[in-house]
Amino acid sequence: MILDLFKLDGRVALVTGAGRGLGQSMAIGLAEAGADIIAVSSSGNCDEVEPLVRETGRQFWSIKCDLSQPADRVGLIERAIEKAGRVDILVNNAGISHRHPPEEYPMSEWHQLMEVHLHASFDLCQQVSKPMLTRGRGKIINIGSVMTYQGGFNIPAYAAAKHALAGLTKSLANAWSRQGINVNCICPGYFETSMSHVLQDDPVRGPQILDRIPVGRWGQPDELAGLCVFLASDASNYMHGSCIAIDGGWLSR
Repeated sequence: MILDLFKLDGRVALVTGAGRGLGQSMAIGLAEAGADIIAVSSSGNCDEVEPLVRETGRQFWSIKCDLSQPADRVGLIERAIEKAGRVDILVNNAGISHRHPPEEYPMSEWHQLMEVHLHASFDLCQQVSKPMLTRGRGKIINIGSVMTYQGGFNIPAYAAAKHALAGLTKSLANAWSRQGINVNCICPGYFETSMSHVLQDDPVRGPQILDRIPVGRWGQPDELAGLCVFLASDASNYMHGSCIAIDGGWLSR
């Protein structure tokens, strides 16, 4: 049966930035499909997502980790395996955002953003690849953005990191696809989250963005869960190195 290919029973998914927003919705979707969840967050506060995962009957663990600090990331996958026994699915979702005109962009914020979006993603991919390569299977899902394809306004570090994440996805797919690891990238458009409200409520940019989205609205976080489950499941076994936009038609304009 085709729906059986989407089941994640017996698998463990590690989701970074799972405490809120898109990460929370993807973690819940993966749990509803049958996966146990390891939530990684900088605060360690997963009080919202934990009961929602447990309601599905799946197991839940949380790990506190500041992904902007390389020392904090050391042994993260080993810690996850100690808790859950394995990691079958990695979702590199954690993110931060800084907005400044390029001529004023602080280098300290540039480096912090690159650490979270790009360096931490490669670090965790590298860490999780070792047990995945040993088993001969695994699913890695990086979270890009429509800024994987565009430059945006006053977000040079974010745009650069998301472009680089697409290249990383393709390079890792080339290296690991024959060894059973699928590496793909989801590129969300404008979704309603706690991080996006500053932009959504901006009296100038908010209406400009909304007017450019063909479907006429911002996305809801739970609308990302289905694509994440697909890429985490056997239904996507022949997908390698793909960057998939889910944006209400934004990039079609």
